[in-house]
Amino acid sequence: MTRLAVPETDPVTPPERENMSLQSSELPKTGFAIEVDGRIKTEFDTKEGADRGAIELKRRFPMLQIRIYDAAAKSHLEISL
Repeated sequence: MTRLAVPETDPVTPPERENMSLQSSELPKTGFAIEVDGRIKTEFDTKEGADRGAIELKRRFPMLQIRIYDAAAKSHLEISL
């Protein structure tokens, strides 16, 4: 019977998470950002891009709290359908 070699992995860090960058909890200084359940997920240069992304997310996952952060105005806009 032949045994397959199983590569050794770090038990603390799963391989699929090794190279993932952590999301920033800091609000951006410029532009717009999508905030999902209180965490900044994606930053945009334009409001239109942030609007499209936020609306698409809200349609796919209506149970999530999705807001757009405007860095210039330092304000949040709740997205609802």
